[in-house]
Amino acid sequence: MVIGVGNEFRRDDGIGPEVVSRLRGRTPAELLVSDGEPSRMLEAWTGAALAVVVDAVRPGRPVPGRPHRIVVDQADLPGARPVSSHGLDLGDAIALARALGRMPDRLIIHAVEAADTGLGVGLTPAVAAAADGLAEAVLRDVQAAFQSSPPAC
Repeated sequence: MVIGVGNEFRRDDGIGPEVVSRLRGRTPAELLVSDGEPSRMLEAWTGAALAVVVDAVRPGRPVPGRPHRIVVDQADLPGARPVSSHGLDLGDAIALARALGRMPDRLIIHAVEAADTGLGVGLTPAVAAAADGLAEAVLRDVQAAFQSSPPAC
């Protein structure tokens, strides 16, 4: 399962849906676009062998377009908390999923640092330039999962 988190009407926050769009017809994985609300994320990935989440992040000093890949296992990640561009972040969804026993078997987060998440349509140039590489990275993760144990992702 690949979940593109974001809102295409908030500039770079649309990177998740954009990557999902680029993956259509290229992967056997289920593709989903989400607003990132934690309970909907849990519903989407519960029971999945692999969930790959694509989202925009806003770190303190962003380098727009810089990608990040985080593999979240069942153990706690000391000091690591993905900072989404949404009010409730992916870290909240992960904490809730752990508390409820609803984590996927494997969770991989692909994130890109955003320049602008204000109102408007279209990715900024730096984030748009990162979209193809992000889609390819997601595709590699999904293909590796399908080769090792098909299909359930």
